[in-house]
Amino acid sequence: MERYNATTVTEFVLLGFHFGHPLQTLFFIGLLFIYILTIVSNILIIAVVKENPHLHKPMYFFLSNFSFLEICYITTTLPKILTDSLSKKKTISAVGCFVQFYFFYTLAVAEHLFLMVMAYDRYIAICIPLRYSVIMMEKVCIRMALGCWFMGALFALLPLISLSRMSFCGSLKIDHIMCDFLPLMRLACRRGSLTENSFLILAWLIVPGCFFFIMTSYGHIIATVLKMSSAEGQSKAFSTCVSHLSVVFIFYGTVTFMYLRTSASYSYNLEKEVSLCYIVVTPFLNPMIYSLRNNEMREALAKAAKKCKGLTKKFKI
Repeated sequence: MERYNATTVTEFVLLGFHFGHPLQTLFFIGLLFIYILTIVSNILIIAVVKENPHLHKPMYFFLSNFSFLEICYITTTLPKILTDSLSKKKTISAVGCFVQFYFFYTLAVAEHLFLMVMAYDRYIAICIPLRYSVIMMEKVCIRMALGCWFMGALFALLPLISLSRMSFCGSLKIDHIMCDFLPLMRLACRRGSLTENSFLILAWLIVPGCFFFIMTSYGHIIATVLKMSSAEGQSKAFSTCVSHLSVVFIFYGTVTFMYLRTSASYSYNLEKEVSLCYIVVTPFLNPMIYSLRNNEMREALAKAAKKCKGLTKKFKI
């Protein structure tokens, strides 16, 4: 078996999905449609939040950051998946592979942290409303957002450094659709190394840690809402939380399956399908969940649509 150091590897092969020609074309068209719609819908959310003064609140500030993150997140992997779906030679340079890995995990960790911060924002707004404007000041929100981006970049740097020093054995074929950590580790000459164990420790700290914080926040929120005497107040409070909780459960469901399970439960095909879910489907659904489940966003989008319609008519005249 051939042995390679990370510094001497020039490229990997991404095996991806194996389809016949008609299915391959449909797969490409479907993914391209989802990619375009995801980018457009997230840009629309950012633009609507920016252009509507009544949406200049911490909740929508974090939502704008989250939408920008989703644009970067899906762009890190999907263009390469689209290219490979029409290509016979599905190679990726070693540098490109490690760069993709780094940015993907930077954004993934940042997404966990943003979901946690958004849950904290809802907790303060509903459980301590009189102190909301003091606690969630603009400079505090900016620092929290910058902290999410910085911590994502820092956490992803640790496994990247370890991967760049590893030795790989075999054919250098990655049985996956992207340069993910676990498929790369299957090519490692040594399993159970410090690199693999440190990554799993980080995964167990970040994923359950953030999820526990989010669920604790919502436990307090639900307890507070149930004590409200007004049914209208309860409905309004719950409506601001449902969209965020929906995104949390979709995201954490797929991530938990991928990274917090035993090696005995691995199935390469199922792993690729689940990966496609959180790489493509989750960023695709998130803008629709936030826009359809949130009354303020719906109203702002409706106003934006009317404004665009008016401008179109004026332009035709």
